[in-house]
Amino acid sequence: GYEELPTAVNITWTSINFKTILQWQPKPSGYFYTVEIHGRTSDIKRKCILTSETECDVTDALRNVKETYTAHVLSVMPAEMDNFEEPPYAVSEKFTPYSQTVIGKPEIKDYSQKGSKLNVVFNDPLTPYVFPNGSFQSIQDIFQHDLEYKLYYWKDQSSGKKYVTTKSREFEVSIDSGKSYCFYVQGVIPSRRENRDGQESTVLCTGVGRNILDEYGTEVFIIIAVIAVAVITLAIVLPVVLCKRKNAKKARAVREKELLNGV
Repeated sequence: GYEELPTAVNITWTSINFKTILQWQPKPSGYFYTVEIHGRTSDIKRKCILTSETECDVTDALRNVKETYTAHVLSVMPAEMDNFEEPPYAVSEKFTPYSQTVIGKPEIKDYSQKGSKLNVVFNDPLTPYVFPNGSFQSIQDIFQHDLEYKLYYWKDQSSGKKYVTTKSREFEVSIDSGKSYCFYVQGVIPSRRENRDGQESTVLCTGVGRNILDEYGTEVFIIIAVIAVAVITLAIVLPVVLCKRKNAKKARAVREKELLNGV
């Protein structure tokens, strides 16, 4: 009977760039799960029917990204379709993709430092959703003017961080010429109450005017110095040792000759 089946617990939504995974517990034994996605204004959609897994990709069921959804995780027997009895289920927290999906890392496409100007060009993260022509929509295609980007930048080896914002995919900032700068890009949705800041891109540095100590750090310099001292010491000590061994060999030969003459 359905009344004896355990229901799902710890139901969570994980969503990055609108790719959304529903997860729960426990692992089923002798029964299966079926996920139903309920929207306020949309029809019920069934996903991962009769699955023995404890996660389900529900991205396709959330195409209306401004809709608010709940997930019903049903505990069902294999013959569920033939049974008119309603199976037990657990209900998730509400989820609205537009306000809750995490903004992923932007991809730095190109950057340059010329004189007192730092230029950075980047690409938007892509979503799983496509245009009619088959190309993937970016997060900026979906968020439009609600999305902006921040460029955080600072002099290499310093902690003084500045930032500028843009709604395009390119930055140009004024900097001190001849100094190396590091930076990263991050998507931001100012209108959100939570999850306003997206994931940070890879940190990159321009490398302008850097010397070997800036590039590799003092640890490498110390290692080189230790090796140099060892080589110099060896160059001084080795001839002395060889000279002493040569003199000792000559002394032994003289003593052996004297002993033979005495005999």
